[in-house]
Amino acid sequence: MSKWEKFLKILVTGGAGYIGGTVALRLLAAGHKVLIYDNFCHGHRDLVPAGTQLIEGDIADRERLTRILRDEQVDGVMHFAALIEAGESMKHPEIYFRSNTASTLSLLEAMLAAGVDRLVFSSTAAVYGEPKSTPIEEDAVLAPTNPYGESKLLVEHMLTWMNRIHALRYASLRYFNVAGAVEGRGEAHEPESHLIPLILDVALGRRKSIKIFGKDYPTPDGTCIRDYVHVGDLADAHILAFEGLSARSRLIYNVGNGQGFSVREVVDAVRRVTGHPIPVVEEPRRDGDPAVLVASSKRIMEELGWKPKFNALDDIVRSAWIWHQERYKTASS
Repeated sequence: MSKWEKFLKILVTGGAGYIGGTVALRLLAAGHKVLIYDNFCHGHRDLVPAGTQLIEGDIADRERLTRILRDEQVDGVMHFAALIEAGESMKHPEIYFRSNTASTLSLLEAMLAAGVDRLVFSSTAAVYGEPKSTPIEEDAVLAPTNPYGESKLLVEHMLTWMNRIHALRYASLRYFNVAGAVEGRGEAHEPESHLIPLILDVALGRRKSIKIFGKDYPTPDGTCIRDYVHVGDLADAHILAFEGLSARSRLIYNVGNGQGFSVREVVDAVRRVTGHPIPVVEEPRRDGDPAVLVASSKRIMEELGWKPKFNALDDIVRSAWIWHQERYKTASS
């Protein structure tokens, strides 16, 4: 944190979630003051780090956000609050454009009104859609294949203009599949929809099998390939990006470990780590799922010095497995 000129007060939207809560914890450890702003539609109160100031509210509430940003003398915002299910967005696109795009505009308007000029935005690799080549670089064509990705891309377009016209300093981090656990916190959604925790549920006996959606993609084993980044490595990237806004007004980075793993390879990794058989049920493809999403994180490595500590899929899975076992042991005791 040596590049930061002072200890800061940061508003973390969606800070009761998996990624936002991990970033908030790291900010606290560095000595910064953290305000968590969350409506708990998907957040968990037990993921709010001790020592933060919790404010329950919705980012669509522009007037309230303006008062908070101004009265609390906030120095910057890290924005995680969003709906994240690509499959759901193919059924209800209107919900995603309102929750992810329109509500973020309310946040930006509040920041402008309060004079807060630094933002790190949680974007997504879904802005690329079906890439023409991999690994994907930041200047690749932006053509989302689902409303979730489009809702995030629209925010990136807004940020471009806010930067140009209002000098809003921002970093947009496009990340891929986030996984693993750190410092007593891990990934858990209700209902669960992400691959690694779903497979771990099978290992824990909470599910009978794991579904694989599509076996005829143009990949070596016919299943989708994704880039998995550990949540702790991702938290480090957010802090480096916020830090980088001291010197530059606009940063756009992919964040991933640079390796792609198919759905079948992830299932095999869970089998190795847990020692449990994982029955598989094959289902048809889902609409809006690109075949391959693998990041090139060369730019953030070269410009900010970011380097993931978790490169091996088994290590990422193992950290999640340890946390999930502890989670259900505690819940049943």
